[in-house]
Amino acid sequence: MLDFSRQYSPLRAEILDAIAQVCDSQSFILGPRVAAFEAAAAAACNARYGIGCASGTDALWLALAAAGIGDSTAATRPAGLPDAVITTPFSFFASTSCILRAGARPLFADIDPRTFNLSPDAVAELLRLRVGGNVKAILPVHLYGQCADFDAFNALRQGRSDLLLIEDAAQAFGAAWNGRPAGSLGDAAAFSFYPTKNLAAFGDAGLVTTSSPELERRARSLRTHGMPRRYFHDEVGWNSRMDAIQAAVLEVKLRYVDEGNRQRRDRAARYDELFRAAGLAAASESASTKDGIVLPYTDPRATHVFHQYVIRAPRRDALREALAARGIGSEIYYPVPLHLQAALKGLGYKPGDFPHAERAAAEVLALPMYPELRDDEQQTVVEAIRTFYA
Repeated sequence: MLDFSRQYSPLRAEILDAIAQVCDSQSFILGPRVAAFEAAAAAACNARYGIGCASGTDALWLALAAAGIGDSTAATRPAGLPDAVITTPFSFFASTSCILRAGARPLFADIDPRTFNLSPDAVAELLRLRVGGNVKAILPVHLYGQCADFDAFNALRQGRSDLLLIEDAAQAFGAAWNGRPAGSLGDAAAFSFYPTKNLAAFGDAGLVTTSSPELERRARSLRTHGMPRRYFHDEVGWNSRMDAIQAAVLEVKLRYVDEGNRQRRDRAARYDELFRAAGLAAASESASTKDGIVLPYTDPRATHVFHQYVIRAPRRDALREALAARGIGSEIYYPVPLHLQAALKGLGYKPGDFPHAERAAAEVLALPMYPELRDDEQQTVVEAIRTFYA
């Protein structure tokens, strides 16, 4: 699925020099290297502020907590109603666990079957029905590197100044919607720099972006135990500080992420071309897997960064086994939608509640995708798939 060494090799000298500077400085947690990366990453996202933290999961929690979502002392909450956040059932677990960790209740709405992102129409219906209490935020996920439809989500909150939009941009650094970068579309956004991401650390790290001075102030305090001044705690926060070595690595890689994302789009276009030439592709993005492999759909308003190249495949599990037998990596993101996860059964959902998400979980398959992937390797992947269906 990935070969990290192909990215590391040409950047090795720059990265090791940046790490050596941190070691020589003896400043290892937060400090000037983290501040420099925060400023550079925020500028890349067209946001006023960047707040570095320990992981993408922590970034999601910080964004929600800084906005006061789940705050038991909030004066605006109707009596007896917990805060609720609408999100997608088709994402990594952290998209929901962070809502619970903040003290709010997740409410699911189904996905758009073409983009796999949260459906604005399904969210609108949920808001119309007023199901689930005091809805304080919508948390769309920019899944696989394509931004959710923020035109539609912004329209949903017209006349509702209390409804926040929080971006789960963990997979989407460098993506854009109508030319606006992910990280600047909502009130706040959360990024992950897990080693597999397009912009990747040498361990765990995350970032919150926002243009709100109040959200920035609270997020910075919350990541250091609610401590705006040393040993003076205004609220109960958490220890979620970014370390300087990760910031140094990320600052180097930030210089190359745009080119890497361009190469990913080229790789995706090459896959599309190979699948069509092999006669494997369904006629349209809205087709069923009965018509063949359904290729990824890119909304014309989106700048996709292809964190993953995800097809819908007939007999998906058997295909994956056949690829593995030939030494070809693949992955299922995600095999069980969140509303059917055992850990979340207390939310009260059941099979059939979100048919588009459930169908996606049964059909999606991510193929090898990274900037340094070679043409011949892509040909090998597609030929193996053609052989399987033949």
